[in-house]
Amino acid sequence: MAVGFWFVLLVGLVGLVLGLILNHFLPLFFKLGHVPKGTFGWPLLGETLCFLKPHPSNSLGAFLQDRCSRFGKVFKSHLFFSPTVVSCDQELNYFILQNEDKLFQCSYPKPIHGILGKISMLVAVGDTHKRLRNVALSLVTTTKTKPEFLNEVERAAIRVLDSWKDKPQIIFCEEARKFTFNVIVKQVLGLTPDDPQTAKILQDFLTFMRGLISLPLYIPGTPYARAVQARIRISSTVKAIIEERRRDAENSSKRDDFLEILLCVDTLSEDEKVSFVLDSLLGGYETTSLLMALAVHFLGKSPTALEQLKLEHQKIRSMKQKDDYLNWDDYKRMDFTQNVIHEALRCGNVVKFVHRKALKDVKFRDYLIPSGWKVLPVFSAVHLDPSLHASALQFHPWRWEGRDQTCKKFTPFGGGSRCCPGSELAKIQVAFFLHHLVQNFRWNTKDGDQPFAYPYVEFQRGLALNLDHCST
Repeated sequence: MAVGFWFVLLVGLVGLVLGLILNHFLPLFFKLGHVPKGTFGWPLLGETLCFLKPHPSNSLGAFLQDRCSRFGKVFKSHLFFSPTVVSCDQELNYFILQNEDKLFQCSYPKPIHGILGKISMLVAVGDTHKRLRNVALSLVTTTKTKPEFLNEVERAAIRVLDSWKDKPQIIFCEEARKFTFNVIVKQVLGLTPDDPQTAKILQDFLTFMRGLISLPLYIPGTPYARAVQARIRISSTVKAIIEERRRDAENSSKRDDFLEILLCVDTLSEDEKVSFVLDSLLGGYETTSLLMALAVHFLGKSPTALEQLKLEHQKIRSMKQKDDYLNWDDYKRMDFTQNVIHEALRCGNVVKFVHRKALKDVKFRDYLIPSGWKVLPVFSAVHLDPSLHASALQFHPWRWEGRDQTCKKFTPFGGGSRCCPGSELAKIQVAFFLHHLVQNFRWNTKDGDQPFAYPYVEFQRGLALNLDHCST
């Protein structure tokens, strides 16, 4: 009987291994004459580990450099447990982004769904995504010019910078996250840094963020499992805030934040509203703080750009009274600031690539992308392509003077119907922070810290800055 058990187990294991091997290698022979050239690597894992190998974010990395030199800008691989077409070509990337839900569809690995939630705007598709995105665009449009929002951004920046006055050194990434979290939690939920709920949300949010970039194993005690639980706790906190708002609706004046507007939106379910709040916190916290860090990093290595930026902001400040807040007109005058932000996005590559899936067989030029295959448009490859950007590896903000900043060769926030709806809010926060930073401080980085792509972008040592306070 024992022999029979072990025989069945052995047969099962052999069958499993053969199934994995067949699943891995069969696509290699599928319509071989049309699918882009490339390699699949090891069974199951494919070439995923090589693709995810850390490298400076202002470079392609060894994997893409090797594959592009061998197979061209479009090649096949096996990534994230699926046969995949990888595109480093600006025309194909643009084609993919413009055919969302027609030929291609957002398709992130399932563990991402587990941690973000199935109705997160980042992973939702079809009508659900359209409804969430329409609400996001409406909120951003009505918020970005409001004095209340602009004043809060500036107050938050001044609070952070005031805390540096007696410090010879700071870890900038920590300070940037402090700033962006205080801004977004105020704008979305109406909470101040002193509210008890703010500290609770921040603690759970940090746990959530650590799990988002961890090995996706749902085993009690792992960062991924703790992140899933943290998301549940954040959702419960948000639901409690929503219930409190509804109870107090008749006895208190309306607040000027996202949640107040969300409560009046009939097109979203209760769970979608909670998920929308979490998406807003995630986008406003991590992406914006990283963009700030990239701008400060590159400016620290470009004295000429820093000096021109300082002159621009001194001129804007000279047109205002001492304690006047910045307004929307001031923001629109920050032309060189916009060039700095766009160049930091191009060089630093906050978003390296996105995940898509072919909904049908797709022909592009001489390539065939088979139905069901994953497609990875790599934005960083286009941003760093020397045939599209002169001296592509150099931080040179002046390249954007008089040039269209919304074009095929520059897609820092994605494109098409999934272009980040909050990108303008992020740029406002960075611009207002830089306005006060460059007029009050000089800095230099320690130990050659630089942004690395894991593939998420992060500074290895948090971007330590040596500070020198200066008068305006």
